[in-house]
Amino acid sequence: QATSWRRLSFSNITALAPMVRVGTLPMRLLALDYGADVVYCEELIDIKMALCQRQVNDVLQTVDFVAPDDRVMFRTCEREKDRVVFQMGTADPERALTVAQLVEKDVAAIDVNMGCPKEYSTKGGMGAALLSDPDKIEAILRTLVAGVSKPVTCKIRILPSLEETLSLVRRIEKTGVAAIAVHGRFKEERPRHPVHCDYIQAVAQAVSIPVIANGGSLDLVKSNGDIQEFRKAAGASSVMLARAAMWNPSVFSGQGLLPVERVMEEYLKYAIRYDNNPFNTKYCLCQMLRDKVESPLGKQVQSAQTNAEISEAYGLQDFYRQTQEQLQARRDAVQSGSRPDRPVLDGDVVTMPVRFERREYPPQITPKMFLLEWSRKEKLEQPLYETVQRCQDRAFQSTVTVAERKYRSTLWEKSKKFAEQAAAIVCLRVLGIPEGRIGEEDSGLVCKRKREAKLNGAADEEGSKKRHVAEDQQEAGSEASAVLVNGDAHDPQTPPNHQ
Repeated sequence: QATSWRRLSFSNITALAPMVRVGTLPMRLLALDYGADVVYCEELIDIKMALCQRQVNDVLQTVDFVAPDDRVMFRTCEREKDRVVFQMGTADPERALTVAQLVEKDVAAIDVNMGCPKEYSTKGGMGAALLSDPDKIEAILRTLVAGVSKPVTCKIRILPSLEETLSLVRRIEKTGVAAIAVHGRFKEERPRHPVHCDYIQAVAQAVSIPVIANGGSLDLVKSNGDIQEFRKAAGASSVMLARAAMWNPSVFSGQGLLPVERVMEEYLKYAIRYDNNPFNTKYCLCQMLRDKVESPLGKQVQSAQTNAEISEAYGLQDFYRQTQEQLQARRDAVQSGSRPDRPVLDGDVVTMPVRFERREYPPQITPKMFLLEWSRKEKLEQPLYETVQRCQDRAFQSTVTVAERKYRSTLWEKSKKFAEQAAAIVCLRVLGIPEGRIGEEDSGLVCKRKREAKLNGAADEEGSKKRHVAEDQQEAGSEASAVLVNGDAHDPQTPPNHQ
């Protein structure tokens, strides 16, 4: 581990700056495609990250850090492993270390945000609020440098006087950080104010570690050729771009800016491939559309609610469909490989990884039917099913209550009906009751219906078809009213946090 991080250098690099709601995986990968050397994720708050679990996502081929409410807070992949810097918002050395140790195997470096002036970041003493507490800055950085194997960096704004700024960066350098990013604006200044290159230059001369200049998107960096000019003007080792990259990430390309229409398509392909939150996808596309956001395309993007609808706006329906088929094939392969072994108790619910495969059961026979017949035979109340639906992929999960005990499959299904069948299978298997699979020994349950099916032949089959159609219509109605869980992680109206 200690040797791998040495490949990441902060000298003479061009980086995608951390931007809230912009620096998610699709944008980071696109920036790398166009020539960025290093990419920063959006600022992620330590309190939220500390609650996350690291999960390997075999379907998307990513590593996900998932919050207790199932939201993916941070998603990364092998492609960016040696280039992605994890930026956190923190005001607590121990909590910062907890989060850094959680993610360090999957990222190239850890960065602490000490420059964001927005309330999102400054409340709780994070972001630019840290600038007035150099002792805490030192404590956080020293704890991180000592506690993780990857390089640690920080991103600051300039202080009211040059003396204060230089005093702070000298203290920061002594903590052992690998680089300092300097946004050349004061805490109260906004993007419309010119960047203070003289301050960045003085910082670069005052320390021996690489200094990354930031804040040149307004009037200095319009194209790739301007990056070198900004680097010279700031006297810095490296450059970090926020808004110039958000508007057109091909600014990183030495071949010149690409038409933004093409860039948006490439971005959208990554968003589809990595199942990006559709509200986040929309937000980033609207930033690229800029003054064309009220054009017919812009309006179509703004009204879209899913990545499928966004793909229609760009004529990428076929790409979307093919990608979904590939992901489903991978999902099936992953789930067929996980054998339903011993049940696990999750709170008061007995769980097993079970998927309902319709082809494994004879016509007109289902696990739900077996469970209902068994409950009647045992003079128990009818099984009660509760189903939830999650927003990110519209998948369903059902919990069945039988004899005051709850059972659920840990796998999510594509329909409410299949989710209920999976829950019924878990219950039947845990109780050791036959579930009616083809080739299973006849249990006597549901045998009356089986005999009727044989005797009545085609007539019964026709009646069964009608019954199934009626059931399907009923399911469709109840699916629409299923409980929605796992809403959007960000309010689409929130402006980006440009540090």
